[in-house]
Amino acid sequence: MENSPVMTLDPEALRSAMRAWSAGVTVVTAAYENQRHGMTVNSFTSISLDPALITISLQQNSRTHDLILKSRAFGLTILSAGQAGISDLFAGRVPEVTDRFAGLQTETLVTGSPLLAGGLAWMDCRVAETYNAGMNTLFIAEVVAARGSGNGDPLIYHNRKYWKLSQFE
Repeated sequence: MENSPVMTLDPEALRSAMRAWSAGVTVVTAAYENQRHGMTVNSFTSISLDPALITISLQQNSRTHDLILKSRAFGLTILSAGQAGISDLFAGRVPEVTDRFAGLQTETLVTGSPLLAGGLAWMDCRVAETYNAGMNTLFIAEVVAARGSGNGDPLIYHNRKYWKLSQFE
């Protein structure tokens, strides 16, 4: 078998294709010593109910990534349809804001990671495994506490815009 050159996909081509994928919007938060930070994330998946495991993927050069590595814990808030402004804030689209938590109500459950009020659901997680995934780290985490009933409308992200669900009957 000949060694053929590895073809690498242009990141813009993948970014363009991924615009067809609709996803709920979450904010992942972490705290370590006197620092806390968070970021908007849609790369979140439930892996297992027993044991309770989820996965997230974060860019390695982000402050939230660094705090999660140090604390080995994070909080995840699933945003409601009325929280597009919070999504933008934690996505860094409000550059003049230095403290993303300023003026927001938060609470903690087990790990001390901040969770955002007004979300549809909350998960408090401890990191179980990390995997290098290109420019990202894939975090597999045990959910140590969870709240939420599934009631309410989620914030949906599709084709670089926020959407609301409509129900078909």
